[in-house]
Amino acid sequence: MQKAILLVLLCTMSGGEALYLIHLPATSNVAENSSPETSVHKFFVNLSSSLSPVMPGFPLMINSSPLTKAFRMNWLSGTDFEVVTTGKEQLDFETGPNIFDLQIYVKDDVGVTDLQVLTVQVTDVNEPPQFLGNLAKGLDLYIVEGANPGFSYQVEAFDPEDTSRNIPLSYFLISPSKSFAMSANGTLFSTIEFDFEAGHNRHHLVVEVRDSQGLRASASLQVNIVNINDEIPCFTSPMQVYKIREELAPGTIVANITAEDPDDKGSTSFFLYSITTVNSYFMINQLTGTIQVAHRLDRDAGELRQNPVISLEVLVKDRPFGGQENRIQLTFLVEDINDNPATCTKFIFSIMVPERAAKGTLLLDLNTVCFDADSEAPNNQFNFTTPSGVGSRGRFLQDPAGSGKIVLIDDLDYENPSNLAAGNKYTVAIQVQDVAPPYYKKNIYIYVLTSPENEFPLVFDQSSYLFEVSEISPARVMVGQVRATDRDFPQSSAMYSISTGGAGLQFPNIFWINPQTGELQLVTKVDYETTPNYILRIQATNNEDTNSVTVIVNILEKNDEKPICIPNSYFLAIPVDLKVGTNIQNFKLMCTDRDSSPMSFRYSIGPGNVNSHFTFSPNAGSNVTRLLLATRFDYAGGLDKIWDYKLLVFITDDNLLSSRKKAEALVETGTVTLSISVVPHPATVVITTPKPRIAYQILRKNVYSPSAWYMPFVITVGSILLLVFLVTLIIHLAKAIYRHCPCKTRKQKIPL
Repeated sequence: MQKAILLVLLCTMSGGEALYLIHLPATSNVAENSSPETSVHKFFVNLSSSLSPVMPGFPLMINSSPLTKAFRMNWLSGTDFEVVTTGKEQLDFETGPNIFDLQIYVKDDVGVTDLQVLTVQVTDVNEPPQFLGNLAKGLDLYIVEGANPGFSYQVEAFDPEDTSRNIPLSYFLISPSKSFAMSANGTLFSTIEFDFEAGHNRHHLVVEVRDSQGLRASASLQVNIVNINDEIPCFTSPMQVYKIREELAPGTIVANITAEDPDDKGSTSFFLYSITTVNSYFMINQLTGTIQVAHRLDRDAGELRQNPVISLEVLVKDRPFGGQENRIQLTFLVEDINDNPATCTKFIFSIMVPERAAKGTLLLDLNTVCFDADSEAPNNQFNFTTPSGVGSRGRFLQDPAGSGKIVLIDDLDYENPSNLAAGNKYTVAIQVQDVAPPYYKKNIYIYVLTSPENEFPLVFDQSSYLFEVSEISPARVMVGQVRATDRDFPQSSAMYSISTGGAGLQFPNIFWINPQTGELQLVTKVDYETTPNYILRIQATNNEDTNSVTVIVNILEKNDEKPICIPNSYFLAIPVDLKVGTNIQNFKLMCTDRDSSPMSFRYSIGPGNVNSHFTFSPNAGSNVTRLLLATRFDYAGGLDKIWDYKLLVFITDDNLLSSRKKAEALVETGTVTLSISVVPHPATVVITTPKPRIAYQILRKNVYSPSAWYMPFVITVGSILLLVFLVTLIIHLAKAIYRHCPCKTRKQKIPL
């Protein structure tokens, strides 16, 4: 580099006067900590003989030792230039380099150059103390309100001249303050407890530090009191007792609770409201504090009827969690309104009044059945309007007026024609109404019915009855009818019954009476021959009275009995050659008839009397007759072929009747069956008349129905149970023999 410079200089010297820097090289001094643009050294450029100007941007510092950005070049005018400080690097005598070698290079338009060195020496200056950190530029200090008095901040400074930091510095609080003090070693402390809400939230302090030579420095310290959430919210609602009407609609706002936070003065506060008291009537908007109706407020029912006061505790918090809170007691007085009309347990009454009830009788007291559910007067008070109604005028009255007491003031005789015209039914209309607005009204209807009383006895139209009935009359035939009446109104039907009489040998009740009509009827056929008459006691009742009457029923005799003969059937054996006119085996019939004479019988033989071999004698007019052989048998001639005859004998009780009367009269016929066997003629005929006998053979078989499946099952189970019982009995018997057998020897146990 130096060779090149020398070469350039030689060339310029050979060509004329060369380009060079005046006042360089040189040595200049600059005080430490100089401010930017402080002049360090001025120099000039001597132009070459060609007078070529310096190129733009020259001269310049092409190098420095040590490297630094603390200096730069300024153009003054023409060829005058100056080296100044930049302020980019602090020139500190105690801590930085003290000597800088700056190489200044210049060049003109024709390429002529020059290079010189400027030596800059940093001179020492006695500096005042300096604050550490940001305090030198001013510091904001924050102290939380409510903090205890004491240490607040440690002020720190140093003396640039005291590199060993052995010389102490002195600290002072320049600005007067009752809230702060400072120690000699720079400790700042508070003397009071700060309250943000009390004011004096900012304190401006000036802190000064001095060195041993009296140099000083000061700095501003801004102390800010930090507001914290240390104040409880304050309620600003003017009321704590509210009167509200019952039956407000759900959602109705009844109170607006407001609060403010001393910590948030001058700004919008955020609160959370809640109701801590358990209740079902109110709810609160947790953000706005408005209290609304949540449930029906019925002053007239439940707990509100007994106590209309509702107490609530409202809690306000300035934070959802933690923070400050406050409580307030609220009282709501629920006022009664006339929202319930007077009402009654029922609005339609039916009253039965005896027809002989006295005038002035209290029929109904509406006060005992009507009420008003409102809880306070006059809302729960009511009265009654003047009664009215069809047929009630002149018969009923409210006494005293408006009292609701309905009394009888006239006659209610059931048989009275005027009362009968009204049907003995009366309608009373009355209204129950509130005495307070809006004067609710409700209609009440009272139906008065006259209750008839038994003033007249129940009487039969005859003192006794006599009826006749034929013994051949069938069941359900009407024998007669009884009738009992009562002069009382309304006419009530009598109920009839047979109290005594009418029993027969086979039937407990021969007669039946219709309970509504009184018609007496036969339950079964009657028999004159058994009982010719019956005496009954008929009872009539109409639920008010009872009476009875005697009824005699005579049974009219009729020919209704059949002849009965002995024997009713018979077996006979006769020889084939028996003589005509012979009483066959001395057989005879003896007949009787309970309602006919013994002379009224007539005998005839029906089918089976082939060739008329048999006849009865006498055949009429007697109750005893004999069987005779009328014609002989002719088996040899072929006339007779039947050996066994079965005769059906008819016995009729019309013998004493003429032909004309037979067609009109009731005739009864009995029957007898005869079996006759004709015995052929033997080789040796032994005539005997044995008494015929009938042998009966009964065949029995031990069988059971398939539906009786349980029989073998029951037999089997019974057999098993019997077997078990016998085995158990044998075992017990064996045990008894074992215990009581005298021949058995037992070992004697002798205690040791």
